[in-house]
Amino acid sequence: MRHTPDLNSARWRKSTYSNPNGGSCVEIADDFPGLLPVRDSKGPHGLALLIPAAAWTAFVASLKDQG
Repeated sequence: MRHTPDLNSARWRKSTYSNPNGGSCVEIADDFPGLLPVRDSKGPHGLALLIPAAAWTAFVASLKDQG
């Protein structure tokens, strides 16, 4: 059985690519080794995606390759 981390004490940070006027904003928390929680900053009490760190790294690398 997998352990779901307690995100109540997470230190969230907004993406530097987010809209400064409050539009499409993504936040991540770096406090969880091997796991990257991701959420919508407009819904901070809503659900967060829990993404394995290796998958996030591959995702970001693929975006950079597209740019």
